[in-house]
Amino acid sequence: MCTAITYKTNDHYFGRNLDLEYSYNETVTITPRNYEFKFRKVQGVKSHYAMIGMAYVQDDYPLYYDAINEKGLGMAGLNFPGNAFYNEVKEDKDNVAPFEFIPYILSSCGTIEEVKEKLKNINLANINYSDTLPVSPLHWIIADKENSITVESVKDGLKIYDNPVGVLTNNPTFDIHMFNLNNYMNLSVEQAVNNFSKDLQLEPYSRGMGAMGLPGDLSSASRFVKAVFTKINSKSGANESESISQFFHILGSVYQQRGCVHMGEGKYEITIYSSCSNQDKGIYYYTTYENSQITGIDMHKEDLDSSKLISYNLIEGQQIKMQN
Repeated sequence: MCTAITYKTNDHYFGRNLDLEYSYNETVTITPRNYEFKFRKVQGVKSHYAMIGMAYVQDDYPLYYDAINEKGLGMAGLNFPGNAFYNEVKEDKDNVAPFEFIPYILSSCGTIEEVKEKLKNINLANINYSDTLPVSPLHWIIADKENSITVESVKDGLKIYDNPVGVLTNNPTFDIHMFNLNNYMNLSVEQAVNNFSKDLQLEPYSRGMGAMGLPGDLSSASRFVKAVFTKINSKSGANESESISQFFHILGSVYQQRGCVHMGEGKYEITIYSSCSNQDKGIYYYTTYENSQITGIDMHKEDLDSSKLISYNLIEGQQIKMQN
């Protein structure tokens, strides 16, 4: 289960929680402009936009979970079991494997309008990376500096939704997530008022009662509502430190703690990492479950004209600063 959000202060930010019960030893990976992307069914690219994100690198190929490119376009794939449907290869379409979708889009698109144009002829094809890495059921959030969309490949076809809230979780489909927000239109950041009855003397006894009814469970539908409410009402200072701090606090509102979601056989879903990318500056920030210190990697401090992947192992141990 996962949550992805966008956020804007002076700069624009994009990131996500990755919630799973296991890790693939993912790394923060920079793909420079001259790394050759070889795709299974569509023509590969030798020169493209550079990108940075979290990836599982297999056979020198970056299997990105989320990433941004040097133009500021961001993209993340989130689990979508039971709803995701990938077609067989179609001769009249650009057949893209789901594991190729992020680099295929980020290598050549810089805006949502360019993405929408490219999506017109895409068929997300049922192609495994390998026998040991089968296709994952995903849907995607894609965002430039001003707008975001959700892309879902379902049995009815490829659905492209404008995403005015800049949030995505997992099931159900995005249109149902948005409709579900109607059930919470009474929520407020203001003090609660008595709409129950004029005949009863009812008064708020605590701060925050205007948001009573805001979901607090860990389901994807509830996390969507809570992330939207928290993000839309969030206030932050405009500098980088205040902005990324607030971004991680928003993601923290839907964090998965070990022990609360039992997956069987002694395994528990946790927020393996949280990420925040500055889309204007090309900086990728992250925290891990065991390390709450924010770590940053600036793609522009690397040789972006190279042809070799650049990967940074995650700092996973807790970093504690003793004050005495």
